[in-house]
Amino acid sequence: MPVVHKTGTVKSKQGSNTQSQKAPAAKTAKAASKKKDEEDGTEMGEGDEWMQGKTLIKPLDQLDLTEAELKEEFTRILTANNPHAPQNIVRYSFKERSYKPISSVDQLAVHFVLEGNLLHQDSDEARRQRAKQGLPEEKATVETAVAEKPETPAAGGEDAGDVEEGGGEERADSVESKVGKKEQKITNQFNFSERASQTLNNPLRERGCQTEPPPRANFSATANQWEIYDVYLEVLQKQEKNKEKAKAVPKKDDDKGKKKMMLVETQSDDITKVAKVAKIIERMVNQNTFDDIAQDFKYFEDASDEYREQEGTLLPLWKFQYDKAKRLSVTALCWNESYKDLFAVGLGSYDFTKQGRGMLVFYSLKNSTFPEYIYPTTSGILCLDIHKHLPYLVAVGFYDGCVAVYNLKEETLQPIYKSTAKSGKHTDPVWQVKWQKDDMDNNHNFFSVSSDGRVVSWTLVKNELVFTDIIKLSLAGAVSEGPEGVQLPIMACGTSFDFHKQIDYLFLVGTEEGKIHKCSKAYSSQFLETYNAHNMAVDAVKWNHFHTKVFISCSSDWTVKIWDHTIKTPMFTFDLNASVGDVAWSPYSSTVFAAVTTDGKVHTFDLSINKYEAICQQPVVAKKKTKLTHIEFNPVYPIIIVGDDRGYVTSLKLSPNLRKKPKEKKGQELPKGPEVEIAKMEKLLSLLREPENSNA
Repeated sequence: MPVVHKTGTVKSKQGSNTQSQKAPAAKTAKAASKKKDEEDGTEMGEGDEWMQGKTLIKPLDQLDLTEAELKEEFTRILTANNPHAPQNIVRYSFKERSYKPISSVDQLAVHFVLEGNLLHQDSDEARRQRAKQGLPEEKATVETAVAEKPETPAAGGEDAGDVEEGGGEERADSVESKVGKKEQKITNQFNFSERASQTLNNPLRERGCQTEPPPRANFSATANQWEIYDVYLEVLQKQEKNKEKAKAVPKKDDDKGKKKMMLVETQSDDITKVAKVAKIIERMVNQNTFDDIAQDFKYFEDASDEYREQEGTLLPLWKFQYDKAKRLSVTALCWNESYKDLFAVGLGSYDFTKQGRGMLVFYSLKNSTFPEYIYPTTSGILCLDIHKHLPYLVAVGFYDGCVAVYNLKEETLQPIYKSTAKSGKHTDPVWQVKWQKDDMDNNHNFFSVSSDGRVVSWTLVKNELVFTDIIKLSLAGAVSEGPEGVQLPIMACGTSFDFHKQIDYLFLVGTEEGKIHKCSKAYSSQFLETYNAHNMAVDAVKWNHFHTKVFISCSSDWTVKIWDHTIKTPMFTFDLNASVGDVAWSPYSSTVFAAVTTDGKVHTFDLSINKYEAICQQPVVAKKKTKLTHIEFNPVYPIIIVGDDRGYVTSLKLSPNLRKKPKEKKGQELPKGPEVEIAKMEKLLSLLREPENSNA
């Protein structure tokens, strides 16, 4: 029996224990739910008050949408491409020498950047800092804060402890749930408005400028005692020269003379130091000022040429002028063979009733506002020529019959050589000068032709010009009676001449009577051939650069004629409806030439395209009364320069149709180099000779 009682008591104890355990659990659940409701109630109350304080105000023009429309979803596909990113960026490729588009464009758009020192609380760096500063972990602090709260009253000791433990667990959960609630983001709805604003991002613009890489060179030098000594000696020599100059001044004005000499020397020294730098800066400023012209010169090509095969255009570029030469006419033009951007301009007058001063100026394409060199002359210049191998030597012919040679290396404004009456100068205006190869003694020499009928060779010997008469032009059968009944031949007036490109002794001379004489240096008394070319004076006669038989002539009788020197009649005759001032062959094609007329037009021909008329007729002067006098092709660049009777020189760029090269046919290989141009001209000549053969 006692055993049974014991078991009964044990059961009752177990039952009571289970009941006691259930009771506190129910109590704690009720307390927790009650507390939760209170908390929720307070939160909801607070929320209601907040909502009452901030009511939503709808704008008047807002649409009233139904529930179905509000719940309707709109999908938008977002891409990583930046709509403001430019798609046409080009960069200059030095390898291919052209601008190439860039395929990869940066699509990144940075809206806001803020550099701070905050760390994420769960990051490794944050844990290291907590450990270093001895701070406890975040969860531990939460638990300790919950544990320190006052105990809630309970019925029994054990029950109270149980309730306290249960309450502690629930409080931790409630804290975590609150944190989770705060972290939740409000979902965006149709009528939701947030206090935020976005500014309009203006599209980014980049402006860059690329230039060709400047030439570089490595320079190294050592400063030794002897080099320093040499410089010291040069300074001493300068000082001694200055002293000698000061002594040469008269005694009365000794002090004033010294002061003047010192001032002049210091000014010249200062100017020479900055002259080169100032010239470079001047060119840079001018290239920035006329940047659009420089861009056209280098890159512009007339796109309309693709749609018109037999026409071309001339694009005006720089205009060169010098204020002190406005009343003078451009009487000569010549490009420098070594420096392709430099050309010489001779200024004088063709009006023989207004003869006076002249001027020799040099312009560069890098600076169109002011000449590089200026040489004033007492007589008007009518012709000039720059030496091919010595670009600093310039031969000049004057209206008074003198010829002179200028050296650009010399600082003086006077020529280093000049003919005089003693040295056999011409008695009439010199119309053309041409440099030739050096003689047997390696002396430089050039030729000149004048209205006095003489073709003269001038040789530069030491400090003087030595002349030799090559030929005297005479009118056939025309004689005049001299003193004592002596019959003298009447001299013809030479106006132009040109030497053969390959045969040194052969040259052509144009006369004022309209005839062209083929002459040789070996025969001074007779002509090899005479062509009845024009009805008025021959203004220019020039051999073709490529074909050895062909030459061209122009005259004031409005015509331009192309000749084969083996035939007495012209192959082509072109009437330009105005007096022709000058004509020039192009250096890149045997069939292209250009002429200028007194009505202000430039006529450009390409015989391989059109054998009957010009493919470009373009007026290039601003005023109608302005007359064009001379034209020259640049030896390298596709530009020409033309001069007028007002002292202006205009540069023009040829469009692609005016500088075409022969195309290769299928199955045929064209010869390379000048042989191509010779073949073109031979083809034209053969076409012209076919009718003659058929008639025969």
